[in-house]
Amino acid sequence: MTATAPDARPAPHRVTVVRGYRFELVKLFSQWRVRLLVLACWVVPALFVAGVSRQSTLPSDTLFGRWMHTTGWAGPLVTLGFAGAWALPLLAPVVAGDVFAAEDRLGTWRHLLVAVRSPRRIFAAKTLAATSVVLLLVTGTACSGTVGGLLAVGDRPLVALDGRLLTPADAGGKVLLAWVCVLAPTLALAALGILGSVALGRSPTGLLLPALAALTMQVAQTLPLPVAVRLALPGYAFTAWDGLFASPAQTEPLLIGVAVSLVWAVGAIVPAYVLFVRRDFTDAAYDGAGRRTLALGLLPPVALIALTAALVGSTTAAEGSGVRQDKVQRSLATAFAHLYRLQTAQLHRPPVTEARLRTTAACAKSADRGPQEGPGNDWRCVVTWRLPGVQVAGTAVYQLDVGSDGRFVADGDGPKEVNGYFPVRTPTGDAPNPLWQFDGQIDLLDTAPKG
Repeated sequence: MTATAPDARPAPHRVTVVRGYRFELVKLFSQWRVRLLVLACWVVPALFVAGVSRQSTLPSDTLFGRWMHTTGWAGPLVTLGFAGAWALPLLAPVVAGDVFAAEDRLGTWRHLLVAVRSPRRIFAAKTLAATSVVLLLVTGTACSGTVGGLLAVGDRPLVALDGRLLTPADAGGKVLLAWVCVLAPTLALAALGILGSVALGRSPTGLLLPALAALTMQVAQTLPLPVAVRLALPGYAFTAWDGLFASPAQTEPLLIGVAVSLVWAVGAIVPAYVLFVRRDFTDAAYDGAGRRTLALGLLPPVALIALTAALVGSTTAAEGSGVRQDKVQRSLATAFAHLYRLQTAQLHRPPVTEARLRTTAACAKSADRGPQEGPGNDWRCVVTWRLPGVQVAGTAVYQLDVGSDGRFVADGDGPKEVNGYFPVRTPTGDAPNPLWQFDGQIDLLDTAPKG
């Protein structure tokens, strides 16, 4: 039997990506701010939705906010509107933006490299851990808002953006799909945070810059940008989910928004990976401020905007702001017809179909002065419909505030007995006249001919 040499040592055990991933999760959850964020996302939305649903005043300026007294499915959609506009664009890059920079601040890279011995596995483990935490935040926010709404109000039908009444099952499926779709832009912003963390090292700019960039892109969605530029930003998918609640569903803008977000995620992770694996970890003074680092870290977002805008503009029917007179008229007439049927049922009048109503709308922007297109609160519309057996057509006036994202709020301006404010008794209690104020959605990529 051959004796083992006294100086022979067993080969060191390889640290796999899975073990590294578990270790990174432990490090992340050891931070008090991460634990606090997770707790807040899983608790605060439920308390908010339940509290607001019990109040007499509703956030009617928020999409689906006016229906929070009526159905529990409005709660998670109101939560999604707020989270998509502010919470997720800020939380995703902040959480992911510190996963690499923390090692620079603490000076622990050499210890980690000695243990893992592979920058590639370290990058994979840290990226997966940061992504998992971000997904946990999104999941918690969605579940919390849904539970709060259903417990406070109940599983009841939801009025869609075209005035249709969705069954609880249909509403629940669309709510779930809407939350799934916002995962793509959330991951894109998390990837920007990882890129900033790798490119800018221990500098506080690496933590703040991705968050500021994400918020800037969200603010840009409120500006009257061309449709091609709007769809080229990953934040568009945070608002495009509302197309699921129209008929037919406006899926093309949503799919483009999701695809663009995934392109942004890949376009940010790849340069982050290249920078990380080529980094000189022996330099204790590394701060990520080199010219090459800045070029690889800051140029990809600019290139991504140009690339995705060119692709969207060349492959879709995106033109101008996407808000045209014929689209406004068609969307308003459709929503009015559906809501008229809802009002008829609530007032216990003889039922009537949309086909027999023959609803049309005539809209003018700025009193018919200037181009009849573009967002603004200066749209004035006259809706006309006919009832069976009645010779004279009915008319109602609406003032419309059309947003740059295609959402609009219609405010009834008479006659009072049709679209004025008065309470209607429903099985769930008194509610405002459904034709008084309502939300709608315009398809920015509608290919219908102009005029």
